[in-house]
Amino acid sequence: MFGLICSLLAGLFMSVQGVFNTRLSEKIGLWETNTVVQGIGFALTLVIMIFIGKGNIRNISTANKLYLLGGPLGAAITFTVMCGMSKLGPTYAVSAILIAQLVSAALIEAFGLFDSNKSHFGMGKIIGAAIMLIGIIVFEWKR
Repeated sequence: MFGLICSLLAGLFMSVQGVFNTRLSEKIGLWETNTVVQGIGFALTLVIMIFIGKGNIRNISTANKLYLLGGPLGAAITFTVMCGMSKLGPTYAVSAILIAQLVSAALIEAFGLFDSNKSHFGMGKIIGAAIMLIGIIVFEWKR
């Protein structure tokens, strides 16, 4: 249940953050906004890590170096969300983002990429993604 609550909150936070970042970028620019929000996020997480972190940052040398690309991916995510929202609006952009996330997550699981547990990518997942796509088309249909 905790995982579901966290996932729902993540969706809420991502939508609100996308709108906030897009509005800020209208005033200061895309890369300037990206720098500011990533910097604030870094400062906040550094303080949280110092006071309540339970891991061991020294173990970073033992991690797969590929996973350090999470940082540049974060910058790319922030940039592309702002671009999408500014051109499409929040609802349409988030809908497209959700489909891309669902399909890419299903492929990661189907092939067991990045040390993920491999799971079957069956017709149910294909039909589910297709239904989401149809839902977005219907939701955004202009009369």
